[in-house]
Amino acid sequence: MAPRSSMETLPENVRREFERRLIANGFANYTELADWLNSQGYQISRSAAHRYGQKMERRFAKIKTSTEAAKLIADGANDEHDHRSAAIVAMLQSELFEVLVDISELDEDDKTKLNPLAKFDLISEGAKRIGSFVNASTRLKEYQNKVKSRAQAAADEVAKTVKKGGLSDETADEIRRQILGIAT
Repeated sequence: MAPRSSMETLPENVRREFERRLIANGFANYTELADWLNSQGYQISRSAAHRYGQKMERRFAKIKTSTEAAKLIADGANDEHDHRSAAIVAMLQSELFEVLVDISELDEDDKTKLNPLAKFDLISEGAKRIGSFVNASTRLKEYQNKVKSRAQAAADEVAKTVKKGGLSDETADEIRRQILGIAT
């Protein structure tokens, strides 16, 4: 077993400060960072700081990439009618159907033939997994409908209130459209 990195033996507050400085330096200037650690009373070589920094930079890059991908998906993939989830469920159902056909067509002499109980277990597990997708999709649709209903009710109430306050119908309708635009 390899010995622990000297960087990992640092007190957490010192290591966190090193990481903060490392990020601020753009994952560069390891000589300067090692000198800083040495001035703090820790004997850390430039190469140890560099190895730790590279590992941290890789993790940082993965997190950044994942975050950017999630933002892109969220920004560019308005799926109000939940078509993606429906497509995933349909794909899973098709795959499950193909597997079921394959299982049922196994030769009687085939040593890998599943007994009825094993078949049932496979089918049950597949159904559970698909069921959780369908359940999540259904709950999301219910939540979206609830938010839309509440926004609609709020917009209607605001429109009534501003009309009573003397604003024109056009202004009240514009305010109502703005509120409903937020909810979609």
